[in-house]
Amino acid sequence: METIFFTLVAVVTVLSGIMVVTCRNPINSALSLILTFFCIATLYVTLDAPFMAAIQVLVYAGAIMVLIVFVIMLLNIRSEAGKRYTHAGIIGTVAGVLLLITTFSFLNNSTLTGVRGLVTTDVVNKVGHTELIARSMFTDFLLPFEITSILLLVAIIGAVILSKKKI
Repeated sequence: METIFFTLVAVVTVLSGIMVVTCRNPINSALSLILTFFCIATLYVTLDAPFMAAIQVLVYAGAIMVLIVFVIMLLNIRSEAGKRYTHAGIIGTVAGVLLLITTFSFLNNSTLTGVRGLVTTDVVNKVGHTELIARSMFTDFLLPFEITSILLLVAIIGAVILSKKKI
């Protein structure tokens, strides 16, 4: 039963991911991206990672997608949607297929090193997912976390400045 559920969610994830790139309307593309994020959150739940699923829904499907839709509406990208070039789709498809073939060849020819990390299933069950992620994020990865927030702020300011007709 789990295999059928995984296959169904995986197929919907891949199809919605394809729709992200193929939709001509940017709003439809953003809505397809939201569906992709929800499917990925579902896969996190099946992997017994409920915290990651909640963060996926709250941060990506919620906050980030609101920003993306806001920027799409602010910049009025709808008028630019009809000006796409046909050769870009062919080049993108060829590049994607080559990347997929390369990824599968690396996965088939590689071996696991057998190196184990400090966090085992016993530690996760004892301490919990949330506390382990919070410790790591606010101790080891505090600088990248703060840099990401500054980059998001700069992106918002840039979108507002680009959308202004007169300064």
